Amino acid sequence: MPRACARHILVKTEAEALKIKQMLANGSDFFTLAKKYSTCPSKKNGGSLGEFSRGDMVKPFDDAVFKGPLLTVQGPVKTQFGYHLIETIYRS
Repeated sequence: MPRACARHILVKTEAEALKIKQMLANGSDFFTLAKKYSTCPSKKNGGSLGEFSRGDMVKPFDDAVFKGPLLTVQGPVKTQFGYHLIETIYRS
C-alpha cells in the first residue's frame, strides 16, 4: 500500500486559503502559518499529518497527496472539512 507524509493548512474559505498561499509564495514559513491559521488539530505540529496510507484521507485530499508534485504547496483543495493547502513531503 502506498504511503505518504504531508502537512496542510485547513481554513474555512477559498479566499482565506488563497491569501495564505500568497503569503507562502512570498516566503512565509509553512509551519508558522499552519500554527496561526489552520483550523485542524494538526496545527500544533505546524500542519504535519505524519505518515499515512493511500485511502486514509478523503478522496480530494488523497488525490492531491498521491498524484501531485512533492514539496510544492497545492490547493486550495476543497473537501467537506474546508479548504486545504497541502504539501507532500514524501511518498513511498
